[in-house]
Amino acid sequence: MDAIAALTSRSSSAKLCAPAPSEAHFELIAQAMLRAPDHGLLRPWRYLRIEGDGLKALGEVFASAMRQRDPHLSDEALQRFHNMPLRAPLLVVGIACLQAHPKVPEHEQLLSAGCGLHAALLAAHALGYGGIWRTGDLAEDAYVRQALGLASNERISGFLYLGSLDGELRIKPTPEVTVHVTRWPLQS
Repeated sequence: MDAIAALTSRSSSAKLCAPAPSEAHFELIAQAMLRAPDHGLLRPWRYLRIEGDGLKALGEVFASAMRQRDPHLSDEALQRFHNMPLRAPLLVVGIACLQAHPKVPEHEQLLSAGCGLHAALLAAHALGYGGIWRTGDLAEDAYVRQALGLASNERISGFLYLGSLDGELRIKPTPEVTVHVTRWPLQS
């Protein structure tokens, strides 16, 4: 698939199954992640690759985080959090590594880490895999951040689930360019 086709046809896929991207394909996906825009060559990101038993361990981290928030959470609700990482055979955690810099503000560094995840989604799609980017409260949770080994200057930019499509890719409607893109200054 060429770049324009990948960019204009990608859609999130919540239903994912094995197999995960092969080693060779994951290498290409990782190379795409690492080509994110990077003002000042700060490399303000790193990524955790989680699969196999690591997905179960992450599920325990998620459930423990929620148990700490609400000790009265039902077993059913805890199981839901425990199963979250099992949505796909491969999960990539995007981490923004924020650095003080006179020309590159933190928000630009956060966006750079996010661009890496977007590039991974596009690369996975171009290679025939599906994916979905999730965040939610767990991305901000102190217990989750500590369990994943984040430093005080690091933030989770997203949990990227990757795998093979389980069924057909659901294509979302394409937004109208003229609704979302305007010329400036406005012409009368």
